[in-house]
Amino acid sequence: MSAAIREIRNDRVREHYYEIDHPSGLRILLYPKEHNSSTYAVFGTHYGSIDTTFRVEGEEPCTVPEGIAHYLEHKLFESEDGDAFERYAKTGASANAYTSFDRTCYLFSCTDRFYESLEILLDFVQKPYFTEETVRKEQGIIGQEIRMYDDDPQWRVMFNLLDSLYHTHPVKIDIAGTVESIAKITPDYLYQCYRTFYNLHNMVLCVAGRFDVQKVLDLCDRLLIPSKPQRIERIFKPEPPEIVRSRVEEKLSVAMPMFQLGFKESVTGAGRITTEKDAATDVLLEALAGDASPLFRRLLDAGLINESSFGYEYFEGDGYASVIFSGDSRDPDRTAEEIRREIASVRENGLSQESFERAKKAIYGRTVASLNSVENIANGLAAMAFSGRGLFEYFDCVANLTREDVLRRLEEQLLPQYSALSVILPLDES
Repeated sequence: MSAAIREIRNDRVREHYYEIDHPSGLRILLYPKEHNSSTYAVFGTHYGSIDTTFRVEGEEPCTVPEGIAHYLEHKLFESEDGDAFERYAKTGASANAYTSFDRTCYLFSCTDRFYESLEILLDFVQKPYFTEETVRKEQGIIGQEIRMYDDDPQWRVMFNLLDSLYHTHPVKIDIAGTVESIAKITPDYLYQCYRTFYNLHNMVLCVAGRFDVQKVLDLCDRLLIPSKPQRIERIFKPEPPEIVRSRVEEKLSVAMPMFQLGFKESVTGAGRITTEKDAATDVLLEALAGDASPLFRRLLDAGLINESSFGYEYFEGDGYASVIFSGDSRDPDRTAEEIRREIASVRENGLSQESFERAKKAIYGRTVASLNSVENIANGLAAMAFSGRGLFEYFDCVANLTREDVLRRLEEQLLPQYSALSVILPLDES
């Protein structure tokens, strides 16, 4: 097999990587960093916990039990001949996997014997093995994992928030599903979802670090099993712009109250936010709540937050988008009110050029610094590929942002009527 290699170069950061549409259907993204001591590889599929109702072109719509993407992630490491971790132990690679709302990724890092480890990765992900017995066994293991997360404050504060923001979108459902939903999983369901979403046309291989591009491609030529292209339609119920409730609390074993304050953003259909809007949001949030912002200093001086736990993120994917502020606080309601007040002030009075420039430089510098990590590069390439973007596109968007771009972005997000507060209180707090 032969494939055309396209070099993707960015003169602004003086970096490059290679993009290959492999004849098998797989998209391959290779980011050589020859002076790096380690190599990191990610083999991922655009398939996550939210993909519970879908239609393959030419077939009827299908709904599967919640948690099946995460279930598949667990099961793929097993084969008739043992498990993939045992094989990795022989090469010395550190292997793992994760399932998010919209993707599942299998990965490893190593300092030597890279090609042997890559062969293991490409082999086991392409060879599913499910039986009634192994599926039943996994139900017990994942059931225990779900029950463990039920008592995890970080997990509960997040999903209580999502349940308060979203009426119908499956992002509100625990990634692992429920004990009831995983009990419905069968080998037939697993094979059906595997055939649909583990089609190579729906997948990407990303490698960053010290390796030879041609050797990787030769390995792919030998090991990849070609897939026929197919169109997958992800089906979501209409999600109203309104939130479900404005406040939710739960008591768990924590020393200090925890909070997440979320602002729901309206997203049309199953679409994604553009890179330009993504970059504008990042700069806006840094200006509003970064560690050099007046809000951060005010909350810190008042003893309402601590430096280590307070943060923010733009939480965005297929059909959903929210800004989330989070942290530990002795008074979560007052902290949330201060955040809302600061947003209202910036909306009314604007953002100073100085604050804008400081935030823009911070985001740009942080993003450039991420290119020093092969782990960040490989996972970033995968995330960007599944969202239909290029890795370097974001750099250019940040560099070209104006203060007016950021203020226009504020007009359509962080609206108080679409916000909700999730609080976890200590068990002994009245």
